[in-house]
Amino acid sequence: MDADQNTVGLDVIEALASVSAATLSMQLLKRGVRNASMVGPRPLDPSGPRVAGPAYTLRYLPLREDLATLESYAKAGSVREAIEAVPAGAFVAIDVRGEQGAGPLGDIFVARLQALGAVAAVSDGPMRDVAEIRPLGFPVFCTGAAAPPSIARLTFADWQVPVGCGKVAVIPGDVLVGDEDGVVVVPRVLAEEVARDAVEQERFERFVQMKVKRGARLQGLYPPDEETLAAYRAWLEAGEVEAT
Repeated sequence: MDADQNTVGLDVIEALASVSAATLSMQLLKRGVRNASMVGPRPLDPSGPRVAGPAYTLRYLPLREDLATLESYAKAGSVREAIEAVPAGAFVAIDVRGEQGAGPLGDIFVARLQALGAVAAVSDGPMRDVAEIRPLGFPVFCTGAAAPPSIARLTFADWQVPVGCGKVAVIPGDVLVGDEDGVVVVPRVLAEEVARDAVEQERFERFVQMKVKRGARLQGLYPPDEETLAAYRAWLEAGEVEAT
């Protein structure tokens, strides 16, 4: 990953990883970014951890039989070369144009990503060898499973370029956050402020949740009126003890 593409600090990435994809989608919506949540990819292991990292992109094209050959595996510019260049901490985003008939990654590629220190992978298509991928404990988001390899339906084209994954534009260096709700793309230029405000949103929503469990009505609570905001400030000053 080029240095100028990896400008989001680790503290920001950790903050983004501490909040849900749902919260992030709301923060992005408030900033006019409506198309940030990927459509299709789901976690292979819904009980897995929430993960976040700068996007490292792989791009496929539709099948061209003269290019997508067994011999292409060993050529310069292959997906193997792209995989070997993945930096530690990266969240790999794979654009297969929504193709559902072949898997871009199998258990060996996933194991290699894990060994390189990548944090997760997402594709808008299926994966191969899912029974072998799950025990690795490496977070993978995809649309399901498929037996055929990528060259059955796809042609590998490029890496570390802008792609479309799950109907969302992904630019190398954007921050991807994935959990049971799916994967959200946080534009790099917005990452710091979104992380700050998302953490605060979840803090306020913990307060609201406690109030709701005690029978509070939503009107005036969520969104808050001045009385609720005053009670929230008092709760913060008291050390975030259980709300009364």
